[in-house]
Amino acid sequence: MTPPRSPAPETFRERARRQQIVECTIDLISTRGFPATSLSAIAEEAGISKAAVLYHFSSKDNLTRTALTQVLEQFTAYVDERVEREPDPLAAVIAYVRAMVSYQQANRRHVRVITEMLLDDEGGTRLKAPGSHDTHGRRQALAGLLAAGQEAGQLRRFDPDAVALAIGGAIDGVISHWLAHPEFDLDAAADELETFTLAAIRRLG
Repeated sequence: MTPPRSPAPETFRERARRQQIVECTIDLISTRGFPATSLSAIAEEAGISKAAVLYHFSSKDNLTRTALTQVLEQFTAYVDERVEREPDPLAAVIAYVRAMVSYQQANRRHVRVITEMLLDDEGGTRLKAPGSHDTHGRRQALAGLLAAGQEAGQLRRFDPDAVALAIGGAIDGVISHWLAHPEFDLDAAADELETFTLAAIRRLG
């Protein structure tokens, strides 16, 4: 019996087309919102047919999840790179907080994609469920940094998971307010988030 043939690898042109479709999806979700981002609208934005979109992605769900995954991976890579530059555990936690804010400040359309796809059904800026900061391993990463700081003797004793949720919730709250009120001073808020984090975790004495 002849074994089934493996799918042929994507050509450069096909990869480029897939990426174009994903970028158009990100643009539309960030400007029109998730519900209004239909396959037809994506096809029109990309200058191709709806059938061509479906050739590369089997459904809207498949496509939008691919777009969200790409955004989250880029976000995570940005934060990880800045955290890994810091050999000191306390500095690494602060680098995390700063990177979380600076990435979102510089990539507003990506933030819109994340919030549009994770918002509750009522709209607004309230995330679907508590713990949304856990998306793509964010809470675990921060909890790991906090635990490392405790092991190094730089941080007081506390539950790393609980404090990671508190810090993550503070970041999400600041970003949500900034999205609704673009005039909000996000740089000043980042300074306050750093002060808040240090006060919450640093070992005294």
